[in-house]
Amino acid sequence: MFTNEIIASFNELEMSLYNYIVQNSEKVAYMRIRELADETHVSTATILRFCRKLNCEGFSEFKVKLKISLKENKKTTIKSSHHSIVEFFERTLKGDLEEKIKMAASLVTKADNVIFIGIGSSGILAEYGARYFSSLGKFSMYIKDPHFPIHSKLMLNSVTIVLSVSGENNFTVTHLHQLKQKGSKIISITNTKLSTIAKTSDINIPYYVTEEFIEEANITTQVPVIYILESMAREIYKPN
Repeated sequence: MFTNEIIASFNELEMSLYNYIVQNSEKVAYMRIRELADETHVSTATILRFCRKLNCEGFSEFKVKLKISLKENKKTTIKSSHHSIVEFFERTLKGDLEEKIKMAASLVTKADNVIFIGIGSSGILAEYGARYFSSLGKFSMYIKDPHFPIHSKLMLNSVTIVLSVSGENNFTVTHLHQLKQKGSKIISITNTKLSTIAKTSDINIPYYVTEEFIEEANITTQVPVIYILESMAREIYKPN
């Protein structure tokens, strides 16, 4: 139902709508258009444009096709890693990713202190990012405790790099606000620029890949995050 060509044609609002539908297909198949608009915070006009991109005359026809698709795909299918990587490069590298990486690297270069935060798999990558940056000469730390004591003077010329797939994790949002209030500049790496964390940041680097779930587990690829982190670190590094 959702081909690579169709998904690649989605704008940010349509991508947000698509991610919601993928995660709530069984529910969406029986919703009214106004209910879906309220749940996804988009207009009914956006939903109708979305349906037309799927060659549906309206929302009713879309729901019929969605129900058929659900019956045909009872078994969960995990995309290959190759598919995820190609998706990332096709959607993101055509945009301003490299420019955003350079902007973020410039901000980090001027900072005295760099802090990484994240939770779950994003937390593991935050720890990796801190180590990778430190290996290339920009000492960084990873903090997973939002109550970790940090002297306010250390935050005056600091940068916090926030990692989050959804950009909505309450733990990370709370942590981000605490660091921002202490004067730290915020760089976020999220799957979409429409999230709370993205909107709260001074610089957001979105990577736009389709989120994937197995039951309650988010198994969305983290390859784009590694690419962005390593590109930033290499941009910052200047040989003597």
